[in-house]
Amino acid sequence: MPTVYRDWLSVVTGPLYLVTGAGGGAGGVSRLVIEQLRQRGERVRALVHHDDERADPLRDLGAEVVVGDLTDPQNVVDAINGVDRMFFSMGVSPDYLEATVVVCDAALKYGRQEVIVNMSQMTVSQMTLTSTEESHQQRLHFLAEHVLNWSGLPVVHIRPTTFLGNPLFTWLAVPTLREKNVLALPFGAGRTSPIAATDVARAVTAVLVDPADRIGAVYELTGPESLDIDGLAAEYARGLHRPITGTDIAHDTWVKEVLAPLGLPAHVQQHIATMARLHREGRYDRATDDVEKLTGKTALTVEQYIIEHPELFS
Repeated sequence: MPTVYRDWLSVVTGPLYLVTGAGGGAGGVSRLVIEQLRQRGERVRALVHHDDERADPLRDLGAEVVVGDLTDPQNVVDAINGVDRMFFSMGVSPDYLEATVVVCDAALKYGRQEVIVNMSQMTVSQMTLTSTEESHQQRLHFLAEHVLNWSGLPVVHIRPTTFLGNPLFTWLAVPTLREKNVLALPFGAGRTSPIAATDVARAVTAVLVDPADRIGAVYELTGPESLDIDGLAAEYARGLHRPITGTDIAHDTWVKEVLAPLGLPAHVQQHIATMARLHREGRYDRATDDVEKLTGKTALTVEQYIIEHPELFS
């Protein structure tokens, strides 16, 4: 598409948004961002890895669906053509850093981005070049942020804490919740402030639609308060409408008996196991009001999330 025509189209119809990871991953934030942008009447291009049953609902929303691999330069160049604003999100993958480099190069050579909103992780704020306690995925996010910053592109980093939809808090916890009314987590005395994907999506959307004064910013997103295992159990009890007791389970035991039997890819398993250990070490004991600052609305509590998603805990 000729540049002059593209510029005219943006003026007449508004910016074109590219949302990657639209088929899933990262808590389903990309799909929620697409929903919110379309509710505003914005033009959205959704990049999916596979044209499967997850793509049709995006078309039903009115998004332009394109199929591609974020590590394939031609796929990314095609997807980014004509795009004004981009949400870069990708699931847990050992190819994350490669995808970041490809996206940066494509955006520099073929794009005209007003903003790239990058989905990162809050753990990055506690990392250094030589730290070794984090997961391989967290290390990739740390390096990816550096690549994006070095590129000179107009970037905003979104660093959410762990998601309430994370397996740690949902289907890995369901068996003991259902059978014993016990919330068994390998957190020890650690505290955490998990966040709902809907709140992350609202924050991302707020930056995408109004990026002007936010370029270069970092937003750390959490739930409204940091809770220990007993505090979490009390939230589950109110959400599930029955008594729930919180209990610690040794990390090694949890990995062996709960996580490992699932047969997840090694990269994913190592990431989840590390997240559990970092919870135990207090690395997730933080709470910010960045969600409210960006959206004007406080983040959901654990109780509210459970009430809104009963299917995850049945």
